[in-house]
Amino acid sequence: MKKNHWILGLIVLAALAALFVWARQRIHFDFGVFGAQVARADWSKIGIATGCIYVAYIFRSARWALLLRHIRKVGAFSLVGTQVMGFTAVALIGRVADPVRPYLVAKKTGLPLSNQLAVYIVERLFDAGSIGLIFSIAMIWIPSADVLRAMAHSGMMARLAVHHQEWALFGVRFGGLVLTLLGALFLFTIRLAGGAVAAFFEKGVGLVSKKLGHAVGSKVRAFHSGLDIIRSFSDFAVAVSLSLSMWALIAFTYYEVCKAFVASPQLVAITAPKCVLLMVASGGASVLQLPVLGWFSQIGLVAVVVAAVLGAAPEAATASAAMLLVVTFLAIVPVGLIWAQFEHVSLRKVTAESGEAEAEFGAAHPPGAELGSEN
Repeated sequence: MKKNHWILGLIVLAALAALFVWARQRIHFDFGVFGAQVARADWSKIGIATGCIYVAYIFRSARWALLLRHIRKVGAFSLVGTQVMGFTAVALIGRVADPVRPYLVAKKTGLPLSNQLAVYIVERLFDAGSIGLIFSIAMIWIPSADVLRAMAHSGMMARLAVHHQEWALFGVRFGGLVLTLLGALFLFTIRLAGGAVAAFFEKGVGLVSKKLGHAVGSKVRAFHSGLDIIRSFSDFAVAVSLSLSMWALIAFTYYEVCKAFVASPQLVAITAPKCVLLMVASGGASVLQLPVLGWFSQIGLVAVVVAAVLGAAPEAATASAAMLLVVTFLAIVPVGLIWAQFEHVSLRKVTAESGEAEAEFGAAHPPGAELGSEN
């Protein structure tokens, strides 16, 4: 696994080096202007944005506690440390550290890891649904010309826009909402008949690969078990409210960071819908987060979106993209490292342990076995 991780890292490094050489030949970039953009930034706005990100971790803690309440009641703010340390591990080590949060919650509460993995799955589903809804609403207010200009950098969507502009615009504006609704329908089906759905995918995918079929079936059963933690409409409504509030707060963070670059008229004039577009682009760029290397790829991708959507100069676009990474992704690292010291937690150790525990958990639940939960 580590060997593959290093190979992937070297491939990304080579791709970034090639991109840098290509960009230097075709794009004029003035590092002096870049430095001036950062130096003239309104740091009070950046401070407000950082504070908003810190508050978002409190929302995450409250939501996790809500999803646990039918298993064990825990304080709404008692899990803030697990969220902070978990995201610090992801920032420093990469997406391989994703299981750290459920692992730390399991250790803190004394609950089985299966429960926390189920909560993690449901939490991510609420995140995806919230982003899809906010994005679709925001896209209604973005002019078609700006949407088409942004699509020009997206390959497949750019080709679709050339031949079927109306379909391309519909896909961008309402694609997130359509996927959210389809996802909700799929989850409703799993909630009612999770075992049957798991068996269906297990047999279907198993025709290609039994190992893959088993993995897919296990994931579906985890979905089914996870959805059992939402037992009433009030549970669902509160979880949705927390999720939407958290992501609205994160979108406001993007707004404040862009507004902070007062030397760029394009960034100062940014609108709320365009901030949502940047937020989604940044989230997409962080999906395959690698340690350190992933930071630069994320900056590059977000800078392209800033330049395309807002018409900002390369220096301003890159400066804002770098600051967005620092505020939304890296600002929690010092807090997480200090918290880990107080909790006597080694982030590298818990990353390895959580990965092993997740693998053992998957191996321990053969086809047909339901994930247990405490009532």
